[in-house]
Amino acid sequence: MLATLPLLKKTDFPAIKRDILNTLQVNLGYLCNQQCQHCHVNAGPKRTEIMNYTTCQQVLNFLNGNNSINTLDLTGGAPELNPNFRFLVKTAREMGRHVIDRCNLTVLLTQDNLAKFLADNQVEIIASLPCYLEENVDKQRGNGVFQDSITALKILNKSGYGSDLPLNLVFNSQGPTLPAPQDSLETDYKKFLYENYNITFNQLYTICNMPIQRFGSILISKGEFANYMQLLRNSYSDANLATVMCRNSISIDWQGYVYDCDFNQMLGLSSNTHISQLNAESLPGNPIIVAEHCYGCTAGQGSSCGGALT
Repeated sequence: MLATLPLLKKTDFPAIKRDILNTLQVNLGYLCNQQCQHCHVNAGPKRTEIMNYTTCQQVLNFLNGNNSINTLDLTGGAPELNPNFRFLVKTAREMGRHVIDRCNLTVLLTQDNLAKFLADNQVEIIASLPCYLEENVDKQRGNGVFQDSITALKILNKSGYGSDLPLNLVFNSQGPTLPAPQDSLETDYKKFLYENYNITFNQLYTICNMPIQRFGSILISKGEFANYMQLLRNSYSDANLATVMCRNSISIDWQGYVYDCDFNQMLGLSSNTHISQLNAESLPGNPIIVAEHCYGCTAGQGSSCGGALT
């Protein structure tokens, strides 16, 4: 599970510190209806780790007690498969917080009225569609995933997403390469999806594949790990360092423990602080735990859960 950790620990990545916390990213568990090659969480249908109601309530208590946090960012696995997902969304929206659902699209076909629920609560959807070509998506995510994703996108468009409500798509490279420029890819995505399927969306986010968990293991098995890490290091841009998302966000795992980011969570790089013990006001100025994978966020145009940084 942590096969890449010894290869990532020794690093000369620049030291960085926290700023004011404004985003709470919560991993609701590693259960997913898909099993994608690029998944840094190693999520899948057989995973049993899932956040329980008590921990969800602790997350909401922390959110309610910290007015600087304006965004609750829900991820997984497929966060919608957690039985407490709708409770979390509704309660956070009642608090006036912006809610993001990191959706794999196909899960919308497995849950009754899920698209309507998300629309009714004005949840922003950030949906994974790693390519606009069917062959590439199915190769990366499984047979039939592309057509199911198209069906889900049409449902979202009919529910107001891509027009009245924010629908953003995520691109991941097919292998150990950096994403192409985000603006040009977005143009290609919009043109192809509209002309072929009459689908619209707001923005495209390019995210760099992280050399951890499933993708890291694939790199090791193919003998490509060292070359990919060198690519990330060679592509480092100091301009990205000021806006990496870990400066203003924290990641909470399914048990409620706090990490600097979702990638550190997957590597077990933590101070072992629980959300029920965390004081958000003490975070600014604290050092962020870094390792070699951090070059993935600062390579090229940069990479974060909100896409390119520059």
